Amino acid sequence: MPKPPLSQSTPATVRSAGALVSLEGAVAVGVAVVLVVRGLLGHDQSVSSGYGTAAWFAILGGAVLAAGVALIFGRRWGRAIAIVAQLLLLPVAWSLLTDSHQPVFGVLLGVVVIGALGCLFSSPTSKWMAAEYGQNE
Repeated sequence: MPKPPLSQSTPATVRSAGALVSLEGAVAVGVAVVLVVRGLLGHDQSVSSGYGTAAWFAILGGAVLAAGVALIFGRRWGRAIAIVAQLLLLPVAWSLLTDSHQPVFGVLLGVVVIGALGCLFSSPTSKWMAAEYGQNE
């Protein structure tokens, strides 16, 4: 049986989640670039390693960005990485709201994370995931 075109078979919820997750990954990669530039410009590295932190952000952010792009293009493997990333970002949003006293960033991150989780666990997304295994309902 021929596969339907990608635009018809991938639900909008998956594409929306992919866009949100891609945004998160792009921000993380952007932070990595900023940290490298700061290190190259000679900013103080005595408290923490800007290069090491940049590598961490680049690796994890790159994986999250790849997962988001995969979801946009209808690849199922991106959902697992996206869900793990969202679950790890929930306490970060809470920390921004409470301990860090950064309510604007906490609310923004929280809205993106909850929106992405809502899309990733929605009924159309679950049916789309199950379709590969022959489950139509």
